[in-house]
Amino acid sequence: MLAFLVAVSALWLNSALGQNTTSCQAVTQHLSDPPYENYFYSDCNSDTQAVVTSPLPDSNLSIIGPRLVIAWPAGNSGICTFFQPQNGPNGSLAIALVNSTLGSPLGSVYRPSRGSKYPFVGVQGVISFNSSATLTIPILGSVRTIRDFTEGPSLLQPVIQDAINVTQTNGTGATLSRLWLDNVTTTSFTIVPYQNPESNITIDARNKSISFGAGFYAFSASFNYPQLTQLPPSQVLNSASRNLTQQQFGQVTSLSFLSYSEKLLAGAWRFLTYFGRDSMISALLLEPVLSQGNGSATEAVIGAVLERINRTDGSVCHEETIGDYATYLNLQNNMTSTAPGFTYPMIDTDYYLPVLMAQYFNSSPDRIGPLLSQRAGSVDPQNRNLTYANLTIINAEKILNITAPFTLNQTAANLIHLKPDQIVGQWRDSTYGLGGGRVPFDVNTALVPAALRAIAQLARTPGVYPNKTRMNTTSWATLADARAQIWEENTLRFFETNITASTARSRLQDFVKTATYYHGPANESSLPSSGNVTTYSIALQGYNNLSSVNVLHSDTGFRLFFVNVTASTDEAAAQETRFINATANSIMRPFPAGLLTPQSMVVANPALSGSEVLISNFTNSAYHGTVVWSFQLAMMAKGLERQLGRCNRNVSSQSPSPAPAWCDIPSVYNNVLRAYNSLWDSIEANSAQLQGEVWSWTYSNSTGFVTTPLGALPPPPGVSAGTESDVRQLWSLTFLAVKRDRSLTLT
Repeated sequence: MLAFLVAVSALWLNSALGQNTTSCQAVTQHLSDPPYENYFYSDCNSDTQAVVTSPLPDSNLSIIGPRLVIAWPAGNSGICTFFQPQNGPNGSLAIALVNSTLGSPLGSVYRPSRGSKYPFVGVQGVISFNSSATLTIPILGSVRTIRDFTEGPSLLQPVIQDAINVTQTNGTGATLSRLWLDNVTTTSFTIVPYQNPESNITIDARNKSISFGAGFYAFSASFNYPQLTQLPPSQVLNSASRNLTQQQFGQVTSLSFLSYSEKLLAGAWRFLTYFGRDSMISALLLEPVLSQGNGSATEAVIGAVLERINRTDGSVCHEETIGDYATYLNLQNNMTSTAPGFTYPMIDTDYYLPVLMAQYFNSSPDRIGPLLSQRAGSVDPQNRNLTYANLTIINAEKILNITAPFTLNQTAANLIHLKPDQIVGQWRDSTYGLGGGRVPFDVNTALVPAALRAIAQLARTPGVYPNKTRMNTTSWATLADARAQIWEENTLRFFETNITASTARSRLQDFVKTATYYHGPANESSLPSSGNVTTYSIALQGYNNLSSVNVLHSDTGFRLFFVNVTASTDEAAAQETRFINATANSIMRPFPAGLLTPQSMVVANPALSGSEVLISNFTNSAYHGTVVWSFQLAMMAKGLERQLGRCNRNVSSQSPSPAPAWCDIPSVYNNVLRAYNSLWDSIEANSAQLQGEVWSWTYSNSTGFVTTPLGALPPPPGVSAGTESDVRQLWSLTFLAVKRDRSLTLT
């Protein structure tokens, strides 16, 4: 009898939910990151990520609760449903997706949509509840709306929440639906008993909640919205790297899920949309394996960036706002429009574009004409009547203009500052990511000179900068190179900091005594017994009137990765030697004396700062604090490899310049070599985390260091909510291309 009920239930659901039984072969992936279980489902109809959050016995219940997220790349759209136990105490409710006749555990939803040319697409499956539960808060429409609630002060907008309708389904189930602000698109979530014929769902239409007993429930999540065109692995990877599909199947599957002919997406589930910086850094690091040519992943990145350039000043778009959230923001500005929005708050993103284009055109010169002749405007109507070549020149001209003052007068005032109305401006884009700094290290010491070098290279490349413009682009070749040399040799000194070894040891002891999240060994023995400890500030002009934000950091990796031209003076060569030696030391020294933890290299460490405000801002629960970011590991590892390659010691050099002076100083060269190997040892020891966005750790005397999801930790003081890490991040998949060079292994 039970088998008969299950079969009948499955047939009804397939019919009622519109399962497309003739749909193409689905690609699925399950990634576990307790308390989060992530499921990916792609077929020829749509692409979906489902995230089930279920508290663990040791979870902080003020942060972690039962929750189901459905996220779609199309329109950066989604559904989020929060659950709580109906009768039991907080933490007693556990939920999970289970395999069923509807999916393993996800299956396809596909049905035509009346009044819309786009069908309803999405996923269905079965979810289990170990006890009676209540669906307390539904959010339908946009991932950005979900993030406003989960990452902000629990913001819910009445214009969105009041539009949710709750109706009965098949007598025992319930459907939550919402017509988007565009008055065309509808998001629906249906839940009905499954193998649970005596269970009914009780609806409270007033507060949009539904209650039900323990057991299994079938659900479907769908919407009718234009879909993106996913690039399969054969189109994401170049022909020489197709074997990675078998060797690294999971990573390649994740990369394909984030890759579309229209753009590459930053991360799943919180950033399923365009982010300029993320996509360009990813393309730079993935270059050895990424596809090139017409319809390739590389041109998807470059094309998406060029489409979104601000034609008035050449700024590169940081993030786009699309779908329901774009309509919502337009209404807030008294506009009835579904037009996308584009943001330009960042100062770093502009500089990646010429570097990426120079790298691409160097390897694919035949693509210069076809790519740059394309007409813009399909994404941002403001760019109609412009070609990609026009937008390329506008961006380069901005960079040349903004870098001119420092070229003439090398003062701190003429360095690149954050925009006056912004507290963020580069990859550390959280409130305390730069400690309030206004003049970031990475932009000034690495990205600016790298962009100038790239502009010089592009100016020497036929067909990139046409001469039929209002400026003399031919002169850019020598002008940009000369400017780059000035920026390379005159910016590090503004960030260099020296404290005595005894002061450093004293600060370490104070840190261990006062830090709220670490009370382990100070590891002061890794510091020199005398002399100075050299570090480089993460930024200048920080909070509390700090002239510099003296936090150890991983942004030194940008300089190693992007700058490879030999110094022109003895003073500049000595400075370069101090810098690379200090960087190597910071990587090798164990936390808190340096950046290295058993969880690998953290991206910031305030222990040597001697500043209470910096110690309170850069914690193990801060988004850009003493935590580990995968792409920073890749950037630093590749940067160290490039620098060692300049020494021409069993490594092919990518630099046309002579070997730098430090290569002939055995103590420094060996220090850099040891740092490279120490970093790779730690990368390999943490291979299970590498494809995630960011991870953290906790420490106790009994357990030592323990790897911990960032989202499972309470936020640092002054931050309203913790930050959940994406289980897969585009630039965290760059280890598909960034590999350890075994010829550099220590002997």
